[in-house]
Amino acid sequence: MKQIAIIGAGNWGTALAIIAARAGHNVNLWSRDPARLNSIPANVTVTNDLNEALHDASMILYAAPSHVARELLMAMSPLLAEAAIIVSVSKGIEIETGKRISEIAKEVAGSAYPFVCLSGPSFAKEVVAGYPTAIVAASKDSAAARAVQNDLSFENLRIYTNSDVVGTEIGGSVKNVMAIAAGMTAGLGFGSNSVAALITRGLAEITRLARREGAQMETLMGLAGLGDLVLTCTGSLSRNRFVGEELGKGRTLAEITAGLNEVAEGINTARAVKKLADRAGLDMPITNEVNAVLYDGKPARDAVAELMSRPLREEIH
Repeated sequence: MKQIAIIGAGNWGTALAIIAARAGHNVNLWSRDPARLNSIPANVTVTNDLNEALHDASMILYAAPSHVARELLMAMSPLLAEAAIIVSVSKGIEIETGKRISEIAKEVAGSAYPFVCLSGPSFAKEVVAGYPTAIVAASKDSAAARAVQNDLSFENLRIYTNSDVVGTEIGGSVKNVMAIAAGMTAGLGFGSNSVAALITRGLAEITRLARREGAQMETLMGLAGLGDLVLTCTGSLSRNRFVGEELGKGRTLAEITAGLNEVAEGINTARAVKKLADRAGLDMPITNEVNAVLYDGKPARDAVAELMSRPLREEIH
């Protein structure tokens, strides 16, 4: 039995708290607003005090949105127990710097704490409901990855391991941008052909960027890459796909986000990914069009038309 801290009580943070509690661990769940949480197992303590949440925790799961990662990790850093494992389940990239959560954690907390990225195709609601789910724990520290695998794998949740933090983080982040594009396609009334094409070309973009950053091809074909991309682009529980659908129907981004209970990471990540791609000179047309719709007021239908009218070329080059 471990003492586990979970920072962030959104859908996924709360789901992981429930799973960890079912597995017999003691869990402290940090939330800015503990009063809104209910139906939490008895061995989960909900608190808005970081010090209390992190006390004696040997494993800390960062489950808050990526845009507050630097702020929260800085607050957490002096409170971490010696040899604690930092586990990120946040899927996003810092807009200002283009840095992934692992890079931010290293800057803020140093290299003393092993870092694990936990990612893959997983809707929180389905995990809690007991549906079979497979995800991956990625770390350069194989012992840390195995610790996460052993401590959090339970009943319907199966965790694999790999050593490719870069590919796992980029796959989990950029797929949200592609899910917005897939949602736009569906919102415009297009069918399965269009969504399948979008997913396939979206994977090509993710691979282009991830390989440029040093990711392994196998990761992008696995749970954290293709698996997560397919789920987020097609699943009805996807917030990012929902945002895209509503944009495709003609609603404004402000109207859509006003009704969201949680952050759709792809909205911010689209800007961060475009910056990374532009800096590296990479061709990422879907990302560019999603940005144009989100931030330049371009109609979704025009964005799709732009993608379809690009110069013809070989599929693999």
